[in-house]
Amino acid sequence: MVASTHWLASATGMAVLEDGGNAFDAAVAAGFVLQVAEPHLNGPAGQVPGIFVTASDPTPRVLCGQGVSPAAATPEHFADLGLDLIPGSGLLAATVPGAWDAWLLLLRDHGTKSLRDVLGYAISYAWKGVPVVCRITETIDAVAGLFANHWPTSAQLWLPNGEAPTPGSLHRNPTLARTWQRLLAEAETVSGREEQIEAARRAWSQGFVAEAIDTFSRGAFRDDSGRDHAGLLTGDDLAGWSASYENALVTDFGEWGLAKCGPWTQGPVLAQQLRLLEGFADELEYVDGRPTARTVHLATECAKLAFADREAWYGDTDDVPVEWLLSRAYAEQRRALVGAEASGELRPGGEGARLPKVLERTRGERAGAGAIGEPTVGPSGQTRGDTVHIDVVDADGNMISATPSGGWLQSSPTIPELGFCLDSRAQMFWLEQGLPNSLAPGKRPRITLSPSLALRGGRPVLAFGTPGGDQQDQWQLCFWLAHTRGGLNLQESIDAPAWHTTAFPSSFYPRWWMPRELVVESRIGEAAIAELAERGHDVVDAGRWALGRLSAVSRDPGTGLLHAAANPRGMQGYAVGR
Repeated sequence: MVASTHWLASATGMAVLEDGGNAFDAAVAAGFVLQVAEPHLNGPAGQVPGIFVTASDPTPRVLCGQGVSPAAATPEHFADLGLDLIPGSGLLAATVPGAWDAWLLLLRDHGTKSLRDVLGYAISYAWKGVPVVCRITETIDAVAGLFANHWPTSAQLWLPNGEAPTPGSLHRNPTLARTWQRLLAEAETVSGREEQIEAARRAWSQGFVAEAIDTFSRGAFRDDSGRDHAGLLTGDDLAGWSASYENALVTDFGEWGLAKCGPWTQGPVLAQQLRLLEGFADELEYVDGRPTARTVHLATECAKLAFADREAWYGDTDDVPVEWLLSRAYAEQRRALVGAEASGELRPGGEGARLPKVLERTRGERAGAGAIGEPTVGPSGQTRGDTVHIDVVDADGNMISATPSGGWLQSSPTIPELGFCLDSRAQMFWLEQGLPNSLAPGKRPRITLSPSLALRGGRPVLAFGTPGGDQQDQWQLCFWLAHTRGGLNLQESIDAPAWHTTAFPSSFYPRWWMPRELVVESRIGEAAIAELAERGHDVVDAGRWALGRLSAVSRDPGTGLLHAAANPRGMQGYAVGR
């Protein structure tokens, strides 16, 4: 079974499985296709965290595909530029690209196919073209002025004849195809599957790709600050980093267990929300496939507490108190703060909790109301991208959930020799020092990317996830509650009405937050919306089908029966199996 955010990726993954590949071969091939099919949501120089289990080892492991900040990315450098936030676009926000190395590490260690086998699909689509979805056109239109006036290499690629490609037309990226072909050619100068993969990793991080990135980063381009800045990323930064693995963070909820990436992502907030909601288990109800107003209220208030802790405690450090944050004793203390009315405060817990000082300036009352996560173009032209997602399970029990992102076409100018652009993930750092997520050279930003894997009776059974920036672990909560509390199957759980709050700081420039805002799909019902408003929530109706792009796959370890489901919103997600 393969489920993803785009039908071409899902079909590619299934083609690899039908050709004898395993779940990891399929995920890698699908991941590369997504870089072509959804370029406004991810790209070759982006990132990819994943959680997986193998048929021989049911212990959840994390694929760490988030690169680190450049050696020159110091707080002093940004202070000298007069910046108190890292811009959300341009070259200053680039981290070391992680997706290529992470996908190839997974392929080397757990796949069976050659690099040519899995990369060939994406190369073909880059040469021949992919059908443009509406959101690609809308995104390019929104930044057309920036491209035309300040990012000429991006205009050349994405504004042929001065206009964005029309929905349904084919868009080609031959420069990217040639980049991948050159990587393949350099890989195939040696023999052996694993040796070729290693040669391709070197060609990226120590060869012509790194050289092109180093040279391009020396130029100055316009960013969200309204000024032109040169980048900080160097070839040495690329050469000094490689993808890795680590143990997943597994939280026990009785019959169910949840595996997430560690606190260098926002992943633990899903476990924190579920731990808080354990005390309200008897009050969480679904009626005719819809959550009650009480369910939405409780989930929202618990989300506010969990995300406040994210801001105070999470980051790429060794001293995040994860065990304490996920303990039942701590959850019991925090649960007492959940009342009948909507809270408007950002309330982290624990002695020594500290929030960034800049948050008071970015706090907004109805500013940007109704935000549904990425992709977004801010009122002042700030650009952010979004994310894609892939879930794969094969007949043997190999299973993976991966959430690629970054390197969006609107994140920074296109590197003309390579056909792609750098990411802007460093915008998630705080420049204020002394915080877990403060900027430092060689450090990973605390990212929003958050794949999930669930266990039942201690055995892996379910892989799931969604794009959506800060909303990822709220929309996954909606799915989890619908499936485990509402008794809905995978597709019904994805289809069920979703919601989220923006009552905590956005991870994306300019870091706005709206203390009582609650965004809902109107299908929760007029009565529920009215009750939530009476409780003090600033309710924003996002429409009937607007929130989340979830996908999921599952495997019954007893029978081997497989299931898959994908998001109908936007008519792009696709689940396929045989």
